[in-house]
Amino acid sequence: MKKTLSIFLTSALFAVSLCGCQGSSNSKDLTPVTLNEVAHSIFYAPQYAAIELGYFEEEGLKLTLVNGAGADKVMTALVSGDADIGFMGSEASIYTYSQGAEDYAVNFAQLTQRAGNFLVAKTPDESFNWQKLKGAKVLGGRSGGMPQMVFEYILKKNGIDPKADLSIDQSINFGLTAAAFTSSDADYTVEFEPFATGLELGGNGYVVASLGTDSGYVPYTAYCAKKSYMASNPEVIQKFTNAIQKGMDYVNSHSSEEIARVIQPQFKETPLENIIVIVERYKSQDTWKNDTVFEKDSFELLQNILEEAGELETRVPYEELVTTKFAEKAAGK
Repeated sequence: MKKTLSIFLTSALFAVSLCGCQGSSNSKDLTPVTLNEVAHSIFYAPQYAAIELGYFEEEGLKLTLVNGAGADKVMTALVSGDADIGFMGSEASIYTYSQGAEDYAVNFAQLTQRAGNFLVAKTPDESFNWQKLKGAKVLGGRSGGMPQMVFEYILKKNGIDPKADLSIDQSINFGLTAAAFTSSDADYTVEFEPFATGLELGGNGYVVASLGTDSGYVPYTAYCAKKSYMASNPEVIQKFTNAIQKGMDYVNSHSSEEIARVIQPQFKETPLENIIVIVERYKSQDTWKNDTVFEKDSFELLQNILEEAGELETRVPYEELVTTKFAEKAAGK
């Protein structure tokens, strides 16, 4: 069973996707754009709905989607020019700006408004509460990354000191914690989908809490591009945002089963019934926004979380790192 789980996790982690070809546009007439995403997860269903329903082609774009496997790697690809648009937690853009980069990344569209990871235990626990993590060992995320910071944010909300009250192992690479959990002595692990459900199906873990529910509304992931690219290609950014908005409209107006069937080609290794369960899990916690406008209050909350995690010495200006004009136009505002 563990071997099957390992194959399942590896396939999900390293999937690299190209956009769907359901539109009727001649590919020669489409503008190429490369999107590097932080992870390939059902958590980002509106994006995959936009791909599979041909919304990018409708907007005149030929999208190439690359799995960067971590926000730090996505930002590296963006800065180097290997990607035109980056999709990740906006903390990466704050770090880059704070380090003095001149051609820094600007966020132009927010996708998720809840954390997308779950706390998985070795055994079922219907009476779980966060106090049970005191003295426990947890497989966590990279220091300074959104998964880890939101996890610590929840611990602090529950009166738990992340450094003194439990042991958090941050040595395992992004996306590999689920596989490691099956053979480790850890009591809990923090997992995205489809890894959380994969552990449950393999009998190797049980979801006991949703970080998205317990952290409240958090600007978890957003799209960004370098200032120079945005200035030279505003029409591409607008068309891209339009396509994402269409994907957002679709998931907010269709059932979990309908969404799952649409995005299934993006997750060929995951059975349809599993995708339905995962989509419903995300829909039920109000994961996706109605529009892609990245509000100032959300950005300031993100900086609060960064400060509490000890990752931000000086706050950065919202007006420098966020633009809402593309999202507002896409939403008809």
